[in-house]
Amino acid sequence: MSFDLRAIPLDATALRTLAAKGLEYRLVDTNDVAAATAWVEADFRGFHNARPRQVSVDYDLAVIADRRVQGVYDPSIADPAIPVATVSSWPTGLSVPGGRSVDAWAVSSVTVSPTHRRRGIARALMLAELENARAAGAALAVLTASEATIYGRFGYAPATRAATVHVDRRRTHWIGPDAPGRVHFVAAEDLRTIAPALARRAVARTTGEIDRWPGILDRALGLVDPDSESSRRKRVVRYDDEHGNPQGFAVFQVLRDPNEHGIVEFDFLAAATDEAERELWRFLVEQDFVTSVRGLLRSVDEPLPWLLEDPRAITVSDVADHLWVRVLDPVAALASRRYGTAGTLAIEVTDPQGHAAGLYELVVDERGRAEVARIDPDRASGTGTGTGSASGSAPGIRLGVHELGAIYLGGVRPSVLARAGRVASSAASAGRAIELADRMFLGQRTPHLSIWF
Repeated sequence: MSFDLRAIPLDATALRTLAAKGLEYRLVDTNDVAAATAWVEADFRGFHNARPRQVSVDYDLAVIADRRVQGVYDPSIADPAIPVATVSSWPTGLSVPGGRSVDAWAVSSVTVSPTHRRRGIARALMLAELENARAAGAALAVLTASEATIYGRFGYAPATRAATVHVDRRRTHWIGPDAPGRVHFVAAEDLRTIAPALARRAVARTTGEIDRWPGILDRALGLVDPDSESSRRKRVVRYDDEHGNPQGFAVFQVLRDPNEHGIVEFDFLAAATDEAERELWRFLVEQDFVTSVRGLLRSVDEPLPWLLEDPRAITVSDVADHLWVRVLDPVAALASRRYGTAGTLAIEVTDPQGHAAGLYELVVDERGRAEVARIDPDRASGTGTGTGSASGSAPGIRLGVHELGAIYLGGVRPSVLARAGRVASSAASAGRAIELADRMFLGQRTPHLSIWF
């Protein structure tokens, strides 16, 4: 999806709804430094962050220059130049099962000032973003949520989970295979030239990851404000294979009081191969003069317990939903991924906003490749004048767009949602459809998103 994001018209419904409340819904010109800076200040305030320093403002201005940025303004407040609500969005690739990618619409920076709560502002913005995503040709929309009770009403569902992984260094004894490559300390500015390519390879092999934008690499490597205390604490290591080819990197810091053992903490590890992933983990957990290692936003299905003699050296905390998915075009979304088994499944989707509602036929061949078609209900029931469809006799399930988003990446089994009364079999297929759906939607790798956006 390559086009001018500002060419998408402002959603007419949101314009009318907000105007009726005395508010102005605007597209922010990111080339207008004053307007864009006011938007950044509102974004910081909305997430209860400290007022930004100029270096942070400059960084955010560079990031949002490549996004669609919108704000809601109240001309009656003391400083009408600062929006009372914000949102930004952009097209991105989302990695799906089978090592493939689907066109998605990333939604971020959703804030509403506490002075303007309960006025329907967030609802207007979120519904408008669904329209923006459709206008951009995205098959689905994605976001990470600071609160878990907001986005379900717009059709989003948690599709991946993340956790904090703790390792007791004193109980660490590596039993994983030895690798022929090596880990190097490298300068962040030197790694920056190859970091995008490594990150792309790491994203492509992990279901649930989204494309990395340049600014996130600068922030992870401590290059935004290199003289700050937080940046100076960062250390960067790169893993090269036996041929000297870079295959991954990690950014970490050691938190410690003077003359005390420290804690290794990291939240950015990009591995393009399993070998690189193992060796970066090994480097992190085998350091001396530390008591523990803490990995943030890690997968709930890490290989680490199988690489240590004592798996109880590892504890997991803060397990929570992370990536939320909202399907907009079931045909494009379902056809983009690979599946775990061959078969034909009829999928009936309800959608309060209407974007994804309909009856669809998913046909998967022996190689896991899918063909998807929207089915006329009359043809499916055999009452129409057409030739009919296999969906009339194929196993079928009924679910909402929220549930479809949950199972899409394979992180939630349809049978779990069936037990919760959220997915049902068609009358003709009894339990066969749920069993088939479980096997079809299962991915080879547990979906995982390792960043916030």
